[in-house]
Amino acid sequence: MISLVSKRKAAEQVIELFSTHYRKTKKRWPTIFDVSEPIVFKLNNQRVKGYRWNKNQPHKILILHGFGSAAHKFHQYVAPLVKKGYEVLAFDAPAHGSSEGDTVNALQYKQMIENIIAWYGPINGFMAHSFGGIALSLALEQNLPDENTRIVFIAPATETVSAVDQAFKMLHLNDKGVRKEFENLIIKQTGHPIEWYSMNRAVQNIPCKILWIHDEEDYVTPIIDIMPLKNKKLPNIEFLITKGLGHRRIYHDTRVKNTIIDFL
Repeated sequence: MISLVSKRKAAEQVIELFSTHYRKTKKRWPTIFDVSEPIVFKLNNQRVKGYRWNKNQPHKILILHGFGSAAHKFHQYVAPLVKKGYEVLAFDAPAHGSSEGDTVNALQYKQMIENIIAWYGPINGFMAHSFGGIALSLALEQNLPDENTRIVFIAPATETVSAVDQAFKMLHLNDKGVRKEFENLIIKQTGHPIEWYSMNRAVQNIPCKILWIHDEEDYVTPIIDIMPLKNKKLPNIEFLITKGLGHRRIYHDTRVKNTIIDFL
């Protein structure tokens, strides 16, 4: 209805919806968070909440969750990484978990990661799921880590163009004028076109060892998006393709978890 009056206003509403999630969890957090060290810092005048285990170890791992998720969703990785003698860090992205805010975009998540690296690093290993994956790739291509750093991407949001296509389809918006206004607003607000927000592009600028895990039946971040990169057969990127685990069950799978722990 808004698009009938103003395509610009409709595009602004799409951006707000695209940056807002409605799945804030109220479940009790796993007990391992009871023994974590709480960390809090401000990002754009909003409180970001984090957790740390096994402080002051030389090898540090940062866990990054996806859109609509939270740090506690990855509780099963903390104890095995601590057992390996690593310091473990996990944060709730803006507008997620216990962090403040109503909306978040890839650049804000990227900025959060950059601050964590600057204040709590150096970070030797990263694991990122979904939306956390694209934010991490954008952060690391501009802040290149040590070549010995190891990175795990789990069902990452590979191509933002695909996510935008899904959003417009979900909203039943076939108006090309609204889509054009949407794309223009992204450029105006961020300085980059939607196509720039691409992991296929960004990870080629990151020379670290990368483990990329994706499921054939992932309908949130479709596997077809990763094929251009996979077909390049870059020597620093190892792919693990699963079947039947989808987008969220994949990081709960025992084989996947053990593979990630071993890789890191």
